[in-house]
Amino acid sequence: MSKPPETPYPPDVPDDAPAVAELGDLADAVAIDCDWANEQSRGLSARRAELRRCRLTGAELAEADLRDITFEECRIDLVGLRHAQLERVVFRDCRMGECDFYGSVLKDVLFERCELREATFSGCSLQRVELRACDLAGVRGAEALRGARMPWSDVVENAALFAGVAGIEIVD
Repeated sequence: MSKPPETPYPPDVPDDAPAVAELGDLADAVAIDCDWANEQSRGLSARRAELRRCRLTGAELAEADLRDITFEECRIDLVGLRHAQLERVVFRDCRMGECDFYGSVLKDVLFERCELREATFSGCSLQRVELRACDLAGVRGAEALRGARMPWSDVVENAALFAGVAGIEIVD
């Protein structure tokens, strides 16, 4: 049996730290209710940060390097994370419809109660990735999820998606 993902290291935020205003300021930071929709931050490097209720709809984060990051109740729909490196990242209760992970490397990543409708995982590399109670309807590149961990009830719920990947024709 495979191991669950490692949890992110928490940010080391000083008591007198100013509020995070820019997407590029994500090092030992906590960002709450920030609106970074349509931001262009190709190659972003972020370390030890927590984002809560932030909006990143349509943001371009291709080739980003995200380590020890927790996203909670964020809108990450239509976000471009092509060829990104994600290590010890948690997505919890996030809306991630049509998020593009094409060619990304995901290591120790947890998706928990996320809406991943029509997200793209083609060409991804996964190591200790877990999906719990996620909506995977219409996911592209589902074959790249090989090796991911999921509760049995989630596997059954997404049986049609996995049957399609395996080339199984479903008949009535």
